[in-house]
Amino acid sequence: MIYDFLKTFAEGINIPSLIFESFWAVLMFAFLAAFMIIVVLFLVLFERKLLAAFTVRKGPNRVGLNGIFQTIADAIKLLIKEDISAYNTDKILFTLAPLIFFMPVMILFGLMPYTNLLYAVNIPLGVVAVMAVTAFSSLGLILAGWASNNKYSLLGGARAVIQSVSYEIPLVLSILSICVLAGSLNLKEIILAQSGGLFHWYVIPNILGFVIFYISTLAELNRNPFDLPEAENELIGGYNTEYSGMKFAMFFLAEYAQLFILSLLGVLLFCGGFQSPFGIYFGVGFFIQLEQLFWLFAKTFCLIFLAIWIRATLPRIRSDRLSVFCWKYVLPLALLNLLFISIYKFIMGG
Repeated sequence: MIYDFLKTFAEGINIPSLIFESFWAVLMFAFLAAFMIIVVLFLVLFERKLLAAFTVRKGPNRVGLNGIFQTIADAIKLLIKEDISAYNTDKILFTLAPLIFFMPVMILFGLMPYTNLLYAVNIPLGVVAVMAVTAFSSLGLILAGWASNNKYSLLGGARAVIQSVSYEIPLVLSILSICVLAGSLNLKEIILAQSGGLFHWYVIPNILGFVIFYISTLAELNRNPFDLPEAENELIGGYNTEYSGMKFAMFFLAEYAQLFILSLLGVLLFCGGFQSPFGIYFGVGFFIQLEQLFWLFAKTFCLIFLAIWIRATLPRIRSDRLSVFCWKYVLPLALLNLLFISIYKFIMGG
């Protein structure tokens, strides 16, 4: 791991531990921030191009060759746009809400193992940490709605909390079924338990759990057909209606970063993570790390492609139907799936 190498080097030249740990924290924050921004810029363009193809439109085609710099131009526009807030907003909470929504996503990027050597931290209870951090984002949405002094924004924030509370339960149950199969809460150990090729991935014995995980993820991300907190035909824009400039950009950035990181989490848990589907690597040494990155991102963008496809295909469902679908169908199926996986693990010698 890079951390171990740098720490050994720092100890060799007598750098105090506190100074090294501070340097490492700053380095990781800068790297993860740059990585997240690059991912989001590409992901926004990727989605706009795919949606244009699905709906027979041209999509971005003006800024740069075939519109490849359009998202960069949009980012610059948001950076220089005037920061406006409505009258009688709660200034403190109005400013803190985008930060509270944004920061958990940054933490999630640091908790993910990207290869067997490339990761920021590797904690024994990695799955628990991911779930705890993911649930924290909803607080930013309800605060944004409350602080905006706008009934439509408040309703959007309330809908976001309802979705989050409802679908986090089957989401956690589907992830718990993976922990039962792997016998571990450590993300890296879960990935290594799926080594050996495609037929060792947990998506095969746990296909129902994967479907539940993916449905719950779409609901957590507020994406079609669950984009009720941002239902523009009834809420204008939902919880972010009163936001502009960089504050709006932070919501936008965090939403797309969450799409990437939760899709990546699904790959880590169900599809072998950075493991090759063939069970072997064709490179040697450093090139194995590049191959692992390739497989990880290839699988992740397959799940992202599916999410975009669903957005272009399915209409938005009613708010009451969203809750009914979770409590009457998704949650019971998640409980049955956990029971089935526990029995399967016991029979297979767990």
